Amino acid sequence: MSNLTPCPDFIGGEWLMPKGATTPVYNPSTGDVIAECPAGGAAEIGTAVAAARSAFPAWRETPAVERARVFFRYRQLVEQNFDQLCQTVSREHGKTLVEARGSVYRGIENIEYACGVPTLLFGDTLENLARGVDCETILQPLGVCAGITPFNFPAMVPLWMYPLAIACGNTFVLKPSEKVPLTANFLGELLDQAGLPKGVFNIVHGGRPAVDALLTHPQVRAVSFVGSTPIAKYIYETGTRNGKRVQANGGAKNYIVIMPDADVPKTVEALSTAAFGCAGERCMAGSTAITVGAAAERLLPSLVTAARAIKVGPTDRPAQPDMGPVITAQHRDRVMELVASGEKEGAKILCDGRGLKVPDAPRGFYLGATIVDGVQANMTLAREEVFGPVLNVMRMDDLDRAIELTNQSAFGNGAAIFTNSGRAAREFKHRVKAGMVGINVGVPATMAMFPFTGWDDSFYGDLHIQGKEAVQFYTQQKVITSRWFGEGVGDVWKK
Repeated sequence: MSNLTPCPDFIGGEWLMPKGATTPVYNPSTGDVIAECPAGGAAEIGTAVAAARSAFPAWRETPAVERARVFFRYRQLVEQNFDQLCQTVSREHGKTLVEARGSVYRGIENIEYACGVPTLLFGDTLENLARGVDCETILQPLGVCAGITPFNFPAMVPLWMYPLAIACGNTFVLKPSEKVPLTANFLGELLDQAGLPKGVFNIVHGGRPAVDALLTHPQVRAVSFVGSTPIAKYIYETGTRNGKRVQANGGAKNYIVIMPDADVPKTVEALSTAAFGCAGERCMAGSTAITVGAAAERLLPSLVTAARAIKVGPTDRPAQPDMGPVITAQHRDRVMELVASGEKEGAKILCDGRGLKVPDAPRGFYLGATIVDGVQANMTLAREEVFGPVLNVMRMDDLDRAIELTNQSAFGNGAAIFTNSGRAAREFKHRVKAGMVGINVGVPATMAMFPFTGWDDSFYGDLHIQGKEAVQFYTQQKVITSRWFGEGVGDVWKK
């Protein structure tokens, strides 16, 4: 047990190792247990919220430029420890180092956005709203905010939340996924080194009891969540019922439409990345390809060849594969069951990754790239989010039918089209029901200055993560109308 990585909570500026139950943290590449994550609950959440609430008054009064300077230092520290941070992501999640680097860079972009908070918090003014009356708006922080994050992006998703929330003047409690707690702790160490006052940022590890404690705690003002749709709906309903502002990002079933005139090599490259990047474990994965007309015959032979060429293996070693493992053995088995259901219901497996063996890591949680053709809308494989390296192929006669099929989905995270036709692209972007649309872009995920705009069952709430909407989410607007009386000032104008 001594070789396990410690996994303490961070509360009130102190690293605390709680006693009690734990859950194992695996290295998905090897199947080995690398840490034990504390299974915290209401007690730990209560202590963390109290620390955050105590730190709030002083932090709120800290000038925005001084708060920004903390995040300038934080950005520098994250960059200085970039390689070690990426290795931690790869070790506990299974991302390749290339994928880990990309995700950490996206996280750094959010730190950089938070550095601009003095400008982001600008209000509006109007002199002489009425004669002698001026009006202004200001943005003020809420208080204690909380983030509940998933396993699939151990660095990026937490960095979507707390840098901007804290820069806006709030204090924060982070509850990371118990499957990937080590990256969150590493990020917390660096933020502490950046000079953030004690109690402004806190980390509590745990499962559902910790989540429920955050959702019901009377002093938590806002909750940000990323995860599956059923849990997102639960987070939203429970949090709002308890008087909290909530943004809850759920799952997805993202469709990529391929027109007959699409550039085949570039489409194959983009579609392979969209479907199989990060082993398909992302809410922006392009999990369904809709081929229109002759596009299937032009695309599928090259796509199958590309999928079969994807090298799968351990990501915690110098020789890097093209794709790593999925997060747990249980998740691997679920993905395999969904593929089997498609085959049973009449779909055809063009590329089958279920029998993949990795000789030098026999206990790792591996699946190969899988392509399933002839998927129909009523199949389980078409309706459920797979969250694995599986691409469904559905065939349609024309663009109208492809858009209609896309719009039947209960989800609405992303959709994309590959075409050389401006008319087809415009028709698609205008009519498709999805919050993020790509034109010859397979993963239309946004950068920090734009909101992550899921629709329908992919998002519950009003204000999205990232960008100006996130500033609105973490602040409340105050309108001040002022009038000063004096000789010749503020008098009602008379003829």
